[in-house]
Amino acid sequence: MLRETANYVSGQELCEHFGVSRTAVWKVINGLKEEGYQIASTPRRGYRLEEAPDILSESELKSRLGTTWLGQQVVYFKETDSTNTQAKRLAEEGAPEGTLVVADMQTAGKGRRGRTWQQSPGMMVSMTFILKPEFAPDKASMLTLLAAHSVAGAIEQASGLQALIKWPNDIVINGKKTVGILTEMSLSVEQDSIHYVVVGIGINVNITTFPEEIRDVATSLYLESDKKVNRAGLIAEVMERFEKDYTQFLQTEDLSAILEDYNTHLISRDREVRVLDPKGEFKGISRGMNKNGELLVEREDGSVANIYAGEVSVRGLYGYV
Repeated sequence: MLRETANYVSGQELCEHFGVSRTAVWKVINGLKEEGYQIASTPRRGYRLEEAPDILSESELKSRLGTTWLGQQVVYFKETDSTNTQAKRLAEEGAPEGTLVVADMQTAGKGRRGRTWQQSPGMMVSMTFILKPEFAPDKASMLTLLAAHSVAGAIEQASGLQALIKWPNDIVINGKKTVGILTEMSLSVEQDSIHYVVVGIGINVNITTFPEEIRDVATSLYLESDKKVNRAGLIAEVMERFEKDYTQFLQTEDLSAILEDYNTHLISRDREVRVLDPKGEFKGISRGMNKNGELLVEREDGSVANIYAGEVSVRGLYGYV
């Protein structure tokens, strides 16, 4: 209520809205102040939120979310091994679709090919949400692409930076990796349907420095914009955009609804790429993604290869492939 009102909110209004006493309101206000919220208290006028801290508490996240079903249940960890690991545990225990897992700090964040890393508290967005789709398992890989589109738009909205997509699962800003996305699927016992999918997203938000070995290939929103980005607000923007994109996806079970905008964000479009295919590496020109999530690469002979999975590097743009 304080965030949604630019002016003061009277203590009486809060009492009547929540059905509690003035003493109860006073205690909650003091509790918020202890968490770091800067709240002005003025006799006969009430309370006004002047500044909110960059914290990821359950209440902070819930108060920002404008979604219908995604993120309606939030599980917050001050510290955990991996939000993907926790989300899979919760899904196995019957957590509802849309459950959002967020950590202020991960000690064993998960990346592709089993890579792990440790992060500092308060610097990143580490989030995972649970989906329980009814479509065929072979369509699940498109969820990574859908998430990349949602995250790129959210970053541009929150920071003003241009966020480009490195197919299939990274976001690049000014030639450096800023976001990684890891989608993991669990199949039914019969292996013919999806039990659940977890979509994990890691965003370098307010990191001020990187280790020397990755400094040339990794960056953060803060380093590129020179301003702090509120992580809870960014998470809310990602969730709202993904809920919209996912709703459209369920209607067609392809990426046609986002295809045009996705391709405008695709960093490799109309550029030379090197396809690292187990059957043989080759070079070509990326012609964008199709509605099934395949990268279209035009070979030197003019034929077009549909790349379903695998590493794709863009020559001359960045060096972290």
